[in-house]
Amino acid sequence: MKTSSFFTILTLGFALLFAASNLTFALGPGRPQPPQPPRHEVNPEAKLHRFSTTIEKERPELDEETKRLISAYRRNPTPQNYDALRAKVAANYDAVIARKVGKLEELKREARDRSKVEEMQVIVDEVIRDREARINATMARFTDERFGPGMHYDTASGYAPVLGAPGRNVCIALFPVTVADYARFTGKRPAPGKENHPVTGVSIADAQRYCKWLTERDPQHIYRLATESEWELAAGHMPKDADFNCGVARTTTPVDAYAQTKGACGGADFWGNCWEWTSTERRKGVNGVKGGAYDSHRTACRTEERTEGRKASAGYPNVTFRVVREDLNSAPPTQFNGGRNMPPAARSRGSQSGPQNGPRPNGPAGQGNAPRPQGAHGKPRK
Repeated sequence: MKTSSFFTILTLGFALLFAASNLTFALGPGRPQPPQPPRHEVNPEAKLHRFSTTIEKERPELDEETKRLISAYRRNPTPQNYDALRAKVAANYDAVIARKVGKLEELKREARDRSKVEEMQVIVDEVIRDREARINATMARFTDERFGPGMHYDTASGYAPVLGAPGRNVCIALFPVTVADYARFTGKRPAPGKENHPVTGVSIADAQRYCKWLTERDPQHIYRLATESEWELAAGHMPKDADFNCGVARTTTPVDAYAQTKGACGGADFWGNCWEWTSTERRKGVNGVKGGAYDSHRTACRTEERTEGRKASAGYPNVTFRVVREDLNSAPPTQFNGGRNMPPAARSRGSQSGPQNGPRPNGPAGQGNAPRPQGAHGKPRK
């Protein structure tokens, strides 16, 4: 088990606005990346996504003033300290908007491929549209009472806290449910070589039955699907240069094949590989899916994409799910509303360190190449 210092965790939380930070969590043994398609040239200036042609070279860091304001708020959570911190978070976000607008103007002048301009325009429109929501999400993380000095991320449990999520100590699995995980539920033997790939062909009802099975085995917790907002808090903003299985392989890859690309909570495989079910309905009988898949357009993988949905009663060859865990023995964490409500003393954070009880899902279980799933994108497996 590895732990993070307080300000490493702060930087991790800031991924909701800017990008997932580089962490050193032990997420299991690494896997070699699948061969990359030869049609692209490697960009030596890319930080992660080796073939990106529109790298944003500036990667915002959590500056000393922001750290100071967070520390001041944690020591003395007054309305004044809250407002000062929020003003700084807003200023940081506005600087990001300015950089992205500048990048858009640069592409308009220099890009040969019009699609690059259109892609960047979508991103700029999105960050402007979601300004208040993203600032509020970051403040929800910073004012979550689980967040502070002495907090540890225990990766041995297979779960990480979703800071800012209302609920009883809401945590999310570090990886999607794998074929091996699901086989322990069904009693069926997993296909050789696919044990550590995300399970697919699973409907909402199937996923809920799996969660109920986990809950029955663990008297301390409730297991369920994530809501769309919880999933977004856990994933954070997708770094533009992030590397993951989208346009790389023609099928799924092991859930830890791109473990170096981490979400805001420290988990992996949030983007690409397989869409992930959420409990949020788009319309009657259609649930939202998040994160894109191996056969998606890269822009569809963005955390802020909120239009994609699938028929809840069907299973799909490119849709999986990830489990959320709630603690039955704790009350919802205190979060402070715009500095207007003074917080009570924070509860003990001892439950955040050391191994947790209950099932340990999503451990790397196997490797190898899976057969290409049948069925077109967006259509259920027959």
